[in-house]
Amino acid sequence: MIQYRWIILLVLLTIVNSAGLFAQSDLKADEKTIAYLKQFRSDYSRSMLEKNPALIQAYCAETIRLMPEYQKTIMGKGNALLYHNAFRTRFVVQEFSRNELEVNDLGSMVAEIGQFILKMNEKRTGKAYELMGKYVNIWEKAANGALLLMTEAWNYNHPLEIGDLLTFKEIPVVDVAVQAHMPITNNISFELAALNRLMEATVSQHDYRIWAQFYADDGMFCYTGHPIYKGKKELDAFLVEHCKGLPIFEKLDIRNDRIDHLGTYVIEYASHIATVRNGDWSGVGVGKDLRIWRREKDGSLKLFRHIGMYD
Repeated sequence: MIQYRWIILLVLLTIVNSAGLFAQSDLKADEKTIAYLKQFRSDYSRSMLEKNPALIQAYCAETIRLMPEYQKTIMGKGNALLYHNAFRTRFVVQEFSRNELEVNDLGSMVAEIGQFILKMNEKRTGKAYELMGKYVNIWEKAANGALLLMTEAWNYNHPLEIGDLLTFKEIPVVDVAVQAHMPITNNISFELAALNRLMEATVSQHDYRIWAQFYADDGMFCYTGHPIYKGKKELDAFLVEHCKGLPIFEKLDIRNDRIDHLGTYVIEYASHIATVRNGDWSGVGVGKDLRIWRREKDGSLKLFRHIGMYD
């Protein structure tokens, strides 16, 4: 109980210190950005259908990060190309479409959230699959005004039985959950560390009431195996049901390896290691999250957009 109160005190102190520093801003992207991202979606679909990942290479930053479901994090433009080539070698894509839901201009970065439908056949067996999911892309504004794709994160709206087929062991990956993480050296890393400690306790205790308070009233959670939940009503209802099915957490560790502080918005790259048990079953799971936090008018930091993927 003392530790729990200490975590809450840390968060409250940080909120008090930052209250009034930021105000919410207009997120509407300009027409040039909208057009550019539309062209990217078109070229991305062509690259899938024509088995030609080179069509999207010019859009990517050298340090691009891919955060797929069923695959550990892929770092770097060269490794991203290897991943896309491996995918197109294993599957024949019959149909692919992306539908953007929103494009948010966060200042020095742009976040696009959307959904996709993928119909494909495995080459080896010819078996057909239809996958539906959602994605969050983070674009960085270069000094010359150009946009470079720095992060792609995606998961699926439904449970899949082909997780092994979506894992490419030949691709160099980074097991972020067990790598070095961000040191606590400034106010924002301190605040996020405190929030993550509170999140560990909240999830471990299946406390949906506190969990819901992490999200802004207009927040969005793109949780794996589910549709998108947006707004307080949907998020509250999801968390109530979700907590009912959680296992017992013997240990949960949530940390981050990158933080982009944009002012009103903060982009956090987080990961977790969970040691769990349920009846006679026990195991260790790892996963990754891309979180966009927003500084509210009262100074609190709330989750604005959030997508999570299991490795």
